[in-house]
Amino acid sequence: MEDSMGRYDFYIGLGLALSSSLFIGGSFILKKKGLLKLSSRGAVRAGLGGHAYLKEWMWWAGLLTMGIGEVANFAAYAFAPATLVTPLGALSVLVSAVLASYFLNEHLNIHGKIGCILSILGSTVMVIHAPQEEEVSSLESMAEKLKDPGFIVFAVCMLVSSALLIFVAGPRYGHSNVLVYVLICSAIGSLSVSSAKGLGIALKELFAGKPVWKEPLSYLLFICLVISITIQINYLNKALDIFNTSVVTPIYYVLFTTAVMTCSAILFKEWQHLVLMHIIGTISGFLTIVLGIFLLHSFRDIPFTADLLPLFLKDNQTNVRAASWRKGDKHQSCLHQPLLDSEDTHKEGTEKAEEQYGQSL
Repeated sequence: MEDSMGRYDFYIGLGLALSSSLFIGGSFILKKKGLLKLSSRGAVRAGLGGHAYLKEWMWWAGLLTMGIGEVANFAAYAFAPATLVTPLGALSVLVSAVLASYFLNEHLNIHGKIGCILSILGSTVMVIHAPQEEEVSSLESMAEKLKDPGFIVFAVCMLVSSALLIFVAGPRYGHSNVLVYVLICSAIGSLSVSSAKGLGIALKELFAGKPVWKEPLSYLLFICLVISITIQINYLNKALDIFNTSVVTPIYYVLFTTAVMTCSAILFKEWQHLVLMHIIGTISGFLTIVLGIFLLHSFRDIPFTADLLPLFLKDNQTNVRAASWRKGDKHQSCLHQPLLDSEDTHKEGTEKAEEQYGQSL
């Protein structure tokens, strides 16, 4: 019975994670469209410290869509392991890339399409091999996990690195290097996932009739979640305003997912009961997703033409075309055959030219 309930929770978390990717992927497009409209009106851009986007309805629509996606994502963490939920965010990259090619005129070439396929395959592999059992099921166990020295060291490192990026690297390199703002979102985001996971557990206990509101940890997790999400939204807006969506979204996914998986491994220890085959499968699926994301954005501006084919493929293509042409000649009717041979045609043309030249003299 407990095993069937665990599987049921797993599939609920999987469904919520997939729907979350759809909403979040679409939110990038809506927010980018709103920022572009403001830029065309001459408003101060978000990358320069402006907040005119707060008056743009399309940006708010994007924020609302992202909010729905984040709520679904938040609920998914309450039912499924973070090692599974977070990598499925790759689907939001696919949604964002496809919609950007239609609504933002950002070209999606053959490399991007191959990257999308690889990301889907990698996500499928991760769903098959990721841990399906919860390691933390109550607030008491969550409180014990948060006291772990390994997690405390990790959290301090994330906070210190984020502060350095915000106050030191941001003013100097934020407008020229996409990694600055995205690293801030990723580092803070890894802590927001642990807060979301804890709040999800608290809500499950609340619905079960336990007095969760008496636990100070619930309020602490909620405050941490609100602060971290606010920071993420602010710096993600700056990154989207300055850099291309097809660049920001994939890099954000890779860094954010890596940070979250590291945090989950340290805090929740979801990997400790996995056999070697599932560990290799999970890592392979994630690396496949990373490869797909790399193809999706690294070659976005390179047109794929026949000139880029290897030489042996060009020769084969030429031979195939020549063979098909010769084959077609054998079955041509008299209506499609030349009236004169090439030599006769050349001779007749020469005689006409000489005749015209004599007449002109």
